[in-house]
Amino acid sequence: MTDKIVLPPQEGPFSDVERIKEESNYLRGTLEETMKYPISSGIPDDDNRLMKFHGSYLQDDRDLRNERAKQKLESAYQFMVRVRTPGGVATPEQWLTMDQLSDEVGNGTLKLTTRQAFQLHGILKWNVKSFMQGINEVLLDSLAACGDVNRNVMCNANPYQSKLHAEVFDWSAKLSEHLLPRTTAYHELWLNGEKVVDTQEKEIEPIYGSLYLPRKFKIGIAIPPHNDADIYSQDIGFIAIVEDGKLAGFNILVGGGMGMTHGDDATYPQLGRLLGFITPDKLLETAEKIMTIQRDYGNRKERKNARFKYTIDKYGLDWFKEELHRRLGWKVQDARPFQFDHTGDRYGWIQGEDGNWHYTLFIQNGRVKDFEGYPLKTGLREIAKVHTGEFRLTGNQNLVIGNVSPQKKEKIDELIKQYNITAGEFYSALRRNSIACVSLPTCGLAMAEAERYLPSLIDKIEVILDEVGLRDEEIVIRMSGCPNGCSRAAMGEIGFIGKGPGKYNMYLGGGFTGDRLNKIYRENIGEEEILKELRPILTRYAAERLEGERFGDFVIRTGYVKATTDGTNFHTV
Repeated sequence: MTDKIVLPPQEGPFSDVERIKEESNYLRGTLEETMKYPISSGIPDDDNRLMKFHGSYLQDDRDLRNERAKQKLESAYQFMVRVRTPGGVATPEQWLTMDQLSDEVGNGTLKLTTRQAFQLHGILKWNVKSFMQGINEVLLDSLAACGDVNRNVMCNANPYQSKLHAEVFDWSAKLSEHLLPRTTAYHELWLNGEKVVDTQEKEIEPIYGSLYLPRKFKIGIAIPPHNDADIYSQDIGFIAIVEDGKLAGFNILVGGGMGMTHGDDATYPQLGRLLGFITPDKLLETAEKIMTIQRDYGNRKERKNARFKYTIDKYGLDWFKEELHRRLGWKVQDARPFQFDHTGDRYGWIQGEDGNWHYTLFIQNGRVKDFEGYPLKTGLREIAKVHTGEFRLTGNQNLVIGNVSPQKKEKIDELIKQYNITAGEFYSALRRNSIACVSLPTCGLAMAEAERYLPSLIDKIEVILDEVGLRDEEIVIRMSGCPNGCSRAAMGEIGFIGKGPGKYNMYLGGGFTGDRLNKIYRENIGEEEILKELRPILTRYAAERLEGERFGDFVIRTGYVKATTDGTNFHTV
């Protein structure tokens, strides 16, 4: 048995990352020696590329970069590690372990990501292995949380239909496990596993092959009418179809993705295209075969054009569907009807079908720490000590304290009040529908602030909302420090994508239900101009909107921007 995969010919040489993967001996490279090297807290670029497959990569504190350079010191290198949590579900024991490790080896905070995973920052090279071993003790890992493989599989954090959610979550967990890399490198490097192979001849990757995928790959599952997994942004989106109260199967979306490059119109965000319907028993096979088409036909020369969306756009949806049917040996059915109502979370206490309770709390930009007057991290730690259900991380960077028994609800409610943990009822609807990526100071791609800036910008926008009576009107606002798309800013009704320090491209017109991209409205503007532009639009929206009309729909109807449902038109005026 071999994993030798013959790829269709592509003109020109492959990118250097393909060389790194091929020479890595299935993701090992020289990581074992590099991570033990005592002279530097950093690692070479080749090994850093491989670290992504292990769920981590090297960063440095950019707030300190210039000062350290003046002192002729090495940059303040540190590692970010993402912890894989399929469907965003974690046990109280796992939460407590993440909390403890964030203090012992991280920067004292937890980041809840837009892919329903934990992210820890500030881990020094010497502590990465102990961190990996610490999460392994509570059955967590970071394998494939980054890199050119399928990443954390998202799933609705839906407390309304607990039985159905449990069934769909089980499929998300099976899908995540089925598509994991099979190399033993992770266990060898971090968990003191036995070295099973010494040469590339003895190990195989039955799905990925030795080159893995051309770029990262993302899968999500949504249960209508809730689209909190932003299903149109996924490389593969599965939409659960419920008929007669039971899971009939899944509609399939293919080719979504948010990343682009400023100034390069050949790159763009894109929405998933509706392909058809499958029954649940076909889920794993269908996902695998879709991914192998991207493995074989994705662009390995130019990483900026290597995502699955560009493969679909290059060859066409009809070609793709025919190729999928050929690989499956059977045809997908016609898509079934569905409808989404929103992409956001529903906050506060909600009782599930089985009588248990679920409390969704707003966590601004997903940052869990103790703030002045708001000991969020401490409060969640105390809740985890008594909680017997689970925690559900949402795709909007929020948190559900899930499956609280009626007997435990009173105690957890007391802790919520004691630590002033809020469901967001005191915040504007705009803030409750906000997302920001980490950006500065740790992200090496960041061009402008995001997480540290969006809250203060919303403070100023809220003044306008209060003046025109829109404080309780839900509007989706998102900010990214660069065009890489981690906060899915290209789908916000109001979106900001960083261009430089204090400067952003401003986008309008994304769909409230997540089925439409936004369009650029103003380029390279700062805070004063942002507020100047938003004030008359929000004022007009308050006065002229139709009944039930969403902000994104309003700015299209009134001519501020054109509707964008195909990413190939994203850059057109």
